[in-house]
Amino acid sequence: MKSVSSKKYPQELRERAVRMVAEVRDQHESEWAAIGAVAEFLGVGTAETVRKWVRQGQVDVGARAGVTTEESAELKRLRRENAELKRANAILKSASNFLRGRTGPAPALIVRYISDHQGHRVDGGLRWGVESICAALTELGVKIAPSTYYEHRQPVSSKRGRRDEELKVEITRVHRENYGVYGARKVWLQLNREGIDVARCTVERLMRQLGLRGAVRGRVKRTTIGDPAAERPQDLVQRKFAPAAPNRLWVADMTYVSTWSGWVYVAFVIDAYARRIIGWRTGTTMTTALVLDAIEQAIWTRERAGWDVKDVVHHTDRGAQYTSIAFTERLAEAGIQPSVGAVGSSYDNALAETINGLYKTELIKPRGPWRNADQVEFATAEWVDWFNYRRLYQYCGDVPPAEMEAAYYAQHPAQHLVGLSHQ
Repeated sequence: MKSVSSKKYPQELRERAVRMVAEVRDQHESEWAAIGAVAEFLGVGTAETVRKWVRQGQVDVGARAGVTTEESAELKRLRRENAELKRANAILKSASNFLRGRTGPAPALIVRYISDHQGHRVDGGLRWGVESICAALTELGVKIAPSTYYEHRQPVSSKRGRRDEELKVEITRVHRENYGVYGARKVWLQLNREGIDVARCTVERLMRQLGLRGAVRGRVKRTTIGDPAAERPQDLVQRKFAPAAPNRLWVADMTYVSTWSGWVYVAFVIDAYARRIIGWRTGTTMTTALVLDAIEQAIWTRERAGWDVKDVVHHTDRGAQYTSIAFTERLAEAGIQPSVGAVGSSYDNALAETINGLYKTELIKPRGPWRNADQVEFATAEWVDWFNYRRLYQYCGDVPPAEMEAAYYAQHPAQHLVGLSHQ
């Protein structure tokens, strides 16, 4: 699991972790073992994070030498004040040169000066913002408020500036409507799909100004536990996850979500042709029933649309849930061919691992912490709908998975079997 900064954890959780370590210390062979157990129970990213909280707690109560939390906060405050003073002095020096020999400079010159120096830094110091520059100019006798600067700047802004402001609104909207996970490339593609003609380099520039960025993938936790006694089907896929049509290869896997009420497990079934999620299910235990519900939804989704699932290859890793008798019998009943890779090998089920990773990166990590299984289930339903019908997927030619499937059947209508009755 990717390490997460302790600043992202609430103070109450940190204090609870420290108390729990003290309470369960005598139940473990070492303090480190107790720390690891508490980290796992509370869903903290790493045991090292909890260890730092424990050590800081010991420093705060005087049981260990070091800088207390209160002293650390005071040092940070003093450093911040010092940095702000250095910035103010640098702005005053620059503004003094600008005002030398001038009596009451014209507003246009003041606005131009602020625009030219906005975002400037001296020797890696604090960034010069509009507010800090206006404060320095006011101290030198040139009174100007940030609101006055913006009012004067708007009428004289260039055509490009007006266009940038319009695009920023659209860029922010697209980024927000897509879970805040789109980078510049996907934002650019979506804008052009909507008829907003803009260059990719412009989107990149404006996203930097707005402080927007795409989601970054992290490592995943292993959820598969193999049953060494279970009979396993052959690997019919051999790591080839690019079928020529829908309903030829489905892949399935499970992932996990840490909530305040315990772990929640999520099972997905994906059609490999367009990477469309056709079945999913959440549960609080890793059981055969969980993956059975997911495959039932996948079968229902396809048959409801009149698509034949017979002879589809269903590929998984060697988890005990997927090699159980009940699951194998359900596949046989539907005419689906089972295929199994190797436990712990991400390459043998790489496509499912990819979808799990996107799910964690785009929904679970940025929108946590999660309260319970019901909250995860509702959010997953919304994410799956967005993923299938609106998310631009590079593998699909930068169109949503459902759109790629529709395009295939538009070109091959004979392969869309509509012989089933759905009353």
